[in-house]
Amino acid sequence: MNRIKKPNSQEIRCAIYTRKSCEEGLDQEFNSLHAQRESAEAFIASQQHEGWQCLPEMYDDGGFSGGDMERPALTRLVADIDAGKIDCVVVYKVDRLSRSLLDFSKIMSTFDEHGVSFVSVTQQFNTTHSMGRLTLNILLSFAQFEREIIGERIRDKLAAQRRRGKWTGGIPVLGYDVDRSGVSPKLVINADEARRVRRIFKLYLQLGSLLPVVESLNKRKWVNKSWTTKKGLPRGGRPFDKPAVHSLITNPIYAGKTKHKKELYDGEHESIIDSSLFQRVQTQLKQNSNGRGNHLVNKHGALLKGLLHCKACGCKMTHTFSCRGTKRYRYYKLSLIHI
Repeated sequence: MNRIKKPNSQEIRCAIYTRKSCEEGLDQEFNSLHAQRESAEAFIASQQHEGWQCLPEMYDDGGFSGGDMERPALTRLVADIDAGKIDCVVVYKVDRLSRSLLDFSKIMSTFDEHGVSFVSVTQQFNTTHSMGRLTLNILLSFAQFEREIIGERIRDKLAAQRRRGKWTGGIPVLGYDVDRSGVSPKLVINADEARRVRRIFKLYLQLGSLLPVVESLNKRKWVNKSWTTKKGLPRGGRPFDKPAVHSLITNPIYAGKTKHKKELYDGEHESIIDSSLFQRVQTQLKQNSNGRGNHLVNKHGALLKGLLHCKACGCKMTHTFSCRGTKRYRYYKLSLIHI
């Protein structure tokens, strides 16, 4: 336990910091943040004979990860420490303040600079002694290890879900709505949007490149997917541009697939376009990337662009030129210098 001596019988101003990683349950009348603060207040009350006084200011970060320091309440806490308003910071557990050793060392440096002590209600140690600092570093090392293990488990879970063809969340795509009525969310076809998606794929095959497709969609006043967040905020609904069209026509989800890294798996959702149409579009995109699509891609008339490869490393040769006087000499070279 961190016993703080009162200099000249002055009170010790204690700030309570609380944090919860996810937003789930924050709307409840009594949530994790309230429980953390209640425990901290009880601990401070037990130290009143030492002059400890709980500050009324609330430093609560609900829905923020401990993996970084980009948290509004933590920012306010550090600002108040800089202003000399706090003598001691009290948390329920060490990992509530941070799960990163590097970030925690920065925070502790700020505490030391301003003479602020740090107390954990459930893990008693004294930061003014070397043994207390060692204990703190050990606890924080385990907190960071736990965070990394949780991250690995989440990634493994998402990978397993993708392999089984399940939708794992993210930004909704045009043509599908998210059905959350079951145990796990699923993608269901939005008939009106699906007709537009099919038209966009066929437009690309018909027009041959992205820019004419964008111009055609803008004339029709078609926009990207519109949706509302859990907080009721509107998102999407923007006009199409080249990156948006490219992202749409290269998304295997429309062919009934889910993707994890470079692997494709059969999805649980119904496809909007057939696999042959999707493959024809990908073939057209590949041809355009070699300079045989929009003439602007190959405006200098480099007929061998995308065809020449280095015999040694297999990399593509790119078209370039050099000038001597009024003459321009064109040639092909490797885009990267190999050592």
